[in-house]
Amino acid sequence: MLTFKKRTLPNTLSNFLLDLPTPSFISAKWNFGFILGILLSTQIITGIFLTIHYSPRIIIAFKDIVHLSRDVNMGWGLRVLHINGASIFFGLLYLHIGRGLYYISFNFKSTWNIGIIILLIRIITAFLGYVLPWGQISFWGATVITNLLSVIPYLGNLIVNWIWGGFSVSRPTLNRFYTLHFLIPLALVILVMLHLIFLHNTGSSNPLGINSNLDKINFHPYFTWKDIIALLVIFRIFFLLALEFPNYLGDPENFIPANSLVTPPHIQPEWYLLFAYSILRRIPRKLGGVIFLLSSILIFTILPFIVKPKINSSIFLPPIKLLFWCFRFICVILTWLGICPVEAPFILQGQIFTLFYFFYFIFSFLTLNIWVKLLL
Repeated sequence: MLTFKKRTLPNTLSNFLLDLPTPSFISAKWNFGFILGILLSTQIITGIFLTIHYSPRIIIAFKDIVHLSRDVNMGWGLRVLHINGASIFFGLLYLHIGRGLYYISFNFKSTWNIGIIILLIRIITAFLGYVLPWGQISFWGATVITNLLSVIPYLGNLIVNWIWGGFSVSRPTLNRFYTLHFLIPLALVILVMLHLIFLHNTGSSNPLGINSNLDKINFHPYFTWKDIIALLVIFRIFFLLALEFPNYLGDPENFIPANSLVTPPHIQPEWYLLFAYSILRRIPRKLGGVIFLLSSILIFTILPFIVKPKINSSIFLPPIKLLFWCFRFICVILTWLGICPVEAPFILQGQIFTLFYFFYFIFSFLTLNIWVKLLL
């Protein structure tokens, strides 16, 4: 058994990663962070190559996508890898956050809150990228989502018109979205580096929630090989989805050029944003919908401040594990309700599960503190 001294911020790459003291008993659930870093790099690289063949002008933006897919050598491959890479990225990101909830890793305040900021910025980046193909859903999705800013008192309509560059979604809007979609990932990379620095400064959590420096081994070679094997498994799924079912997760309406005179029968975002979109649509008033929409993400940032358990893992807390799996079920139902029309009985069901979504955090706080007192 190896014993390590209390670790300070490493000064060399070798100490930062290869010699990093890591709990010997962490499971495969701790591989998601490494895979997400590789996928982010893949998204940035494919995005750079895609931007070479794209022009942010409403007259030819849709034609550029068609030209890229049909005429550019391997252009179709770059596009399907970029689009489906976003889906795989969000799927793993939600699993990564879920692991943090399950094992109460949010006690590392700085690491956790930077991770939630990364999620929020990644959602904004995905929305901006979804507008660029300039299909029907792209145009109307941009119209609906940007209109949400009109709820800001006094300045709302002014801000919306400024973002649009006019009185409707048009060429200035597309040009600005393209620029932001290209620049925001640079800020995302900086946040990911900060996330890693804080993580490596405090050390990784573990399934047992042990804070001791006992029973730790070097990160390399034990966990590097473990991460590489997990990466190969995920990339096998990724390439299977991208090459065999490239458009399975897309919306058929987005294969139609944008038309401001024809509204699609059902406007919806990509699957990974459906749970938040479902919460937005089930609130009767626009202001309330926007508040609940933002709260559905930002509520994760307050967990480290309201929950301070003496046990850093739910493995000893059966009620917390049960609540976690109920929360997973609630998110799946909200995702399904996001594709359902706004009519009975889906409106009432959406409102009920929206309340369940937020009640999870209240019940977890109460249950966790009561159970810990009983246990200790």
